[in-house]
Amino acid sequence: MGKWAAPSALILLCLLSLLSNQDRKVQANADKGSVGSPKVEENIGAVPHGLQTDSDVVKRESESISSRSLRNNAEKFEFQAEVSRLMDIIVNSLYSNKDIFLRELISNASDALDKIRFLSLTDKEVLGEGDATKLDMQIKLDKEKKILSLRDRGIGMTKEDLIKNLGTIAKSGTSAFVEKVQSSGDLNLIGQFGVGFYSVYLVADYVEVVSKHNDDKQYVWESKADGAFAISEDTWNEPLGRGTEIRLHLRDEAQEYLEESKLKELVKRYSEFINFPIYIWASKEVDVEVPADEDDSGDEEETADKTSEEGEDEDAEKGEDEDTEKKPKTKTVKETTYEWEVLNDVKAIWLRSPKDVTEEEYIKFYHSLAKGFGDEKPMAWSHFTAEGDVEFKAVLYVPPKAPHNLYDSYYKSKSNLKLYVRRVFISDEFDELLPKFLSFLKGIVDSDTLPLNVSREMLQAHGSLKTIKKKLIRKALDMIRKIAEEDPDESGGKDEKEVEKSSDNDEKKGQYTKFWNEFGKSIKLGIIEDASNRNRLAKLLRFESTKSDGKLTSLDKYISRMKPGQKEILYITGTSKEQLEKSPFLERLKKKNYEVIFFTDPVDEYLMQYLMDYEGKQFQNVSKEGLKFGKDKTNKELKESFKELTKWWKGVLTTNKADDVKISNRLDNTPCVVVTSKFGWSANMERIMQAQTLSDANKQSYMKGKKILEINPRHPIIKELRARVAKDPEDEGVKQTAQLVYQTALMESGFSLPDPKDFASRIYSSVRSSLTISPDATVEEDDDVEEVETESETKAGSGTSKDEL
Repeated sequence: MGKWAAPSALILLCLLSLLSNQDRKVQANADKGSVGSPKVEENIGAVPHGLQTDSDVVKRESESISSRSLRNNAEKFEFQAEVSRLMDIIVNSLYSNKDIFLRELISNASDALDKIRFLSLTDKEVLGEGDATKLDMQIKLDKEKKILSLRDRGIGMTKEDLIKNLGTIAKSGTSAFVEKVQSSGDLNLIGQFGVGFYSVYLVADYVEVVSKHNDDKQYVWESKADGAFAISEDTWNEPLGRGTEIRLHLRDEAQEYLEESKLKELVKRYSEFINFPIYIWASKEVDVEVPADEDDSGDEEETADKTSEEGEDEDAEKGEDEDTEKKPKTKTVKETTYEWEVLNDVKAIWLRSPKDVTEEEYIKFYHSLAKGFGDEKPMAWSHFTAEGDVEFKAVLYVPPKAPHNLYDSYYKSKSNLKLYVRRVFISDEFDELLPKFLSFLKGIVDSDTLPLNVSREMLQAHGSLKTIKKKLIRKALDMIRKIAEEDPDESGGKDEKEVEKSSDNDEKKGQYTKFWNEFGKSIKLGIIEDASNRNRLAKLLRFESTKSDGKLTSLDKYISRMKPGQKEILYITGTSKEQLEKSPFLERLKKKNYEVIFFTDPVDEYLMQYLMDYEGKQFQNVSKEGLKFGKDKTNKELKESFKELTKWWKGVLTTNKADDVKISNRLDNTPCVVVTSKFGWSANMERIMQAQTLSDANKQSYMKGKKILEINPRHPIIKELRARVAKDPEDEGVKQTAQLVYQTALMESGFSLPDPKDFASRIYSSVRSSLTISPDATVEEDDDVEEVETESETKAGSGTSKDEL
């Protein structure tokens, strides 16, 4: 027994030592967790002891996180096809600015908080008690596990919501975004299509969404962006109470987002004006007094001795010695602690005085509204307070660019204004706040007089909205007009000193031209739709003319350049400026130095049906009848001398639906043109209507204007025709020539030929005559035709003989 006693004792001591070391490691890890970076779940929920779970739950959770695989007991789903395409684009994207994901998550969290806040207006119990009533967002980092989490105490999601919102989005926006990204590669647009959540896969390869709605249990949604996602009832995480927590398991190349400084900078830059507090679990170094070790105290004593030797007072030394004996010796060290730090403590910008808001703050606020990462600042903004029967504060912005689909879905577009009532967000889909033609504006409206305790449907019908809308339109148009007034290129007749002052700011140079190129169509649509503001909108119109030298000009400038005695504003419509410049309708007008406006947008034809006059001046289309040149009147004797020709020509053209033939006062080098009646469609309008997908030719016939052939009495062709008709009115050759001249004029005037084959035949006949080819000459027969027939007959014959055999 004695032989084995010593080795056994030695082995027992080793085992005890190992167990003791392991206990110390566990204790050290626990201490480290309390001082260093805490777990993601720690101190983030409303339940005080949420972390005290059993060991089996901890094991299951750690296995799931470490393997980043979907839980075995979860219900599996397939992503919608369009969502899979979207996620595939994002996951495989080489997009450099991945910061977009945090902006989208914070924006979605803000929406969830807005929803629960709105519900609490009529039912305060939905907020619950304790910490659940605090409407905020919390960001937390776990560098060890590479997890970034964002929690909100918003409305939360039920199991059905998780499936619908995060897996099978039935929105056209998803498809539209996929198509746009595939064509342009610009992921900055993701926030405009309602698919911002999926931007998390720019930085994460595994995502968990824990959510609790008041009407359902707590569930976990998880996916690795591999075409599937899983949902399971949450029995291992701490109860959220209400709201959503999103955990991003970051990729190796996205570790920069585990740095507090990076996240603080992103929130400050893009989410500073979110209306709910955003907190981050931030580290902080503080000075802490701790007991000093023996070695440290020895050093202190030596230092004290040296100080006394330098000649300090003996009584003071005795006092210090007595205090040192009584008090324990300590030292100051740096210790890292963690606390919640608010990141967006800026007061709502619209509640502040415009004098106290800097340009930089306005630009930042715009980017938070527009969800844009571009560096371009808005073209203009207007910050104002309206008082009276309806009081409200508002900030309006003109974006630097038009949305890609602004006019593709014009009548389905929603307003970009957010409506608040007493700082409570109500909706961003109130079409009653702005008309369609101003839907490109962005901003917020906060009213103190609108009721809070009514449904959105009732609020939309509230009479105060009409007053708010009226004032918003006025302010919006003033803001746009100011862009033009501050643009040096728009200076026109201003004094040189004023031009020099405005030229000092190069940023404003060409701004209105830029605005017009982006949103000019909206101003035209406003003239069509808004009769009460038609004159204000007309002042914002810009166009090119025969005297604008390739630059945009306004109606006011046009009127300032009108000739003495000119009573009408002259314009012409067509497909392009280059085409219109060569139009025969402008020949005499240019010669007499009249200015003519070029309208080349298809919407211009509709515009001029509503814009009948401006500043007392009527509009006149120079391609229609009724054009007058001041005192220029056609000579009665001239009309009389061509009376026989015009009467004869009208009779010849009865089959071509020409209503009349008249002497023209608008031609110079062209023999004739075809004009339409004053209130009928122009040639350009006819072409536009014929191009409509669902156009009805029978209905169009009622709107087509009467066609009038106007002839140039000074042109040699017209003079010769008059002589030929006087000699022999029944000459078929003259009739054919008259028909051909009319069809040529019809085509040159912009009309479609009703019978192109007939026109071509007349041209070829004219060519025959000019080449002195006999009318009896015929086209030679093709010899190959007979050979082909013979060959086919041979094949048929051989086939028959085969059958017979």
